[in-house]
Amino acid sequence: MSRSASPSDIDIRPLTEGDVPEWSRAMRTGFLRSPGVGDAEVADRESYIDPARTLGAFDGGRCVATFRSFAQEITAVGGAAVPADAVTNVTVSPTHRRRGLLSRMMARDLTAARERGDVVATLIAAEYPIYGRFGFGPAAWTAEWTVDVLRAGVDPRWSGPEDGGRIELVDPGEVRKAGPELFDRVRRAQPGAVDRDERWWQVNTGGLVLEGSSWTEPFFAVYRSADGVVDGLVSYTADDRWGDSKQPLNTATVNWLIAATPRAERALWHYLCSIDWITAVKSGRRAPDDLLPLYLPDPRAARITTLADWLWVRVLDVVRALEARTYAGQGALVLEVVDGSGLSGGRFRLEAAADGASCAPTTATADLTLDVADLSRLWLGDESVVRLVALGRVREERAGAALTADALLRTSRRPWCPDVF
Repeated sequence: MSRSASPSDIDIRPLTEGDVPEWSRAMRTGFLRSPGVGDAEVADRESYIDPARTLGAFDGGRCVATFRSFAQEITAVGGAAVPADAVTNVTVSPTHRRRGLLSRMMARDLTAARERGDVVATLIAAEYPIYGRFGFGPAAWTAEWTVDVLRAGVDPRWSGPEDGGRIELVDPGEVRKAGPELFDRVRRAQPGAVDRDERWWQVNTGGLVLEGSSWTEPFFAVYRSADGVVDGLVSYTADDRWGDSKQPLNTATVNWLIAATPRAERALWHYLCSIDWITAVKSGRRAPDDLLPLYLPDPRAARITTLADWLWVRVLDVVRALEARTYAGQGALVLEVVDGSGLSGGRFRLEAAADGASCAPTTATADLTLDVADLSRLWLGDESVVRLVALGRVREERAGAALTADALLRTSRRPWCPDVF
C-alpha cells in the first residue's frame, strides 16, 4: 500500500486460523523486539489468547498493527471485584502510523466490552499521551525505591521476626501452592489490584519457561505468622559485585513482594536488608505511598528511583462503576459526564453513604462537568477534583462541589496495581 492510499483499505479483523505467527511478528516489531517468531512462541500464544478479542490490521497479507483484550477483575475502593476489559499488546508498525488504526481497533474493542457488560477497561500505558483521547485516565501510580542497606539501620544481627513469626526459603512448587491464595487475600483488599491466573504463577515460578526468555530461578521467601499461616511472600534475585579490598557491593532486586499484614511486610523488608553481602535493595514496583521507608529505622536510606503513572482506567458504565465502590462519607453529587465516543456520557446523580451508594441518570442541574477520562482517573480515589478544577479539566458548576467530591471520592491509602499486563 502506498502512503497516499486510503487507510480504510487496511482490513482490521479478529485473528483467524494461521494468523498468529504474522500477528506475533507485528507485535514484536512494534515493541522493538527482534521480529523472528519461533514455533514454541506461536504455540504458547495460541494456548491463551482469545482470537475473537485479538485484532490485527492487515495491509494485504502483512499485519501492521496489533491489539488484544482479555477478561479481568479489578478491585474497586471497598473491595468489590469489578469486571474489566484489559487491553494489551497494542502496537502500530512504524510504516503505518498516523492512519487511525489504533482508533479503529480501540473503538471496536470498547464497544464490544460495553455490550458484554464490562464496567471499566484497563491498560498499562507505555506512553502517556496516547490513551486520554479514548477516555482512559491514569488511576493508579507506581513507585520504586533503592534502599542503602548500610544506612537503613536494620540490625545486622537480625535473625528473624520479633512477633513470633518466621521466614523460610521455599522452592517454586511451594510458591505455586501458597501464592494464589495469599495474593487473592491481598488483592481483594487493595483498590487497583487485578487478578492473576494460573499461567502467571507458572511463568513467574519457572513452571512455564517461554521461548527466548532469560529465566533464572530467583530466591523465594515466605513469612509465616506465629500460627503458621503464610502472610507474606517475596521473589528476589541477587547480583555478585565486589569492590576494593574484597568489600561486598551486592544488590538484592525484588521481583515482587506481597503481604497480607504490615508485620509480614515489615519482616520481609528487614529480611532482605539483613542478608549477608547485600548492600542495596531494589524494591521493584510498589504503591506510591508504600510503607517501605517507614519500616526502616532511617527512612532516608530509601530513595525513590521511579515515580510514574501505571494503571489507566476507562469507565464504560458510569452507574455500575460508581455504585461498585464505597465512599469516605455521606453526600450527593450531580455529574455531567462528557464522552466523545458516545459510550458512557450523560448526567448522573450519585448519592453516597457509609452503607452503600446509588447512581442513576438525572435531569437535575449538574454540580460538576468532566470528561469520562477524568472520571476514570478519579474512580479509584487517587486524584483530586480540586486539582483537576485548577487545571481546567473539570468545571465546577456549583461553588464547593469540588470539595464535596474530594471528601467523598478520595481514599486514605492510594490505589495500587502490582502487575503489568
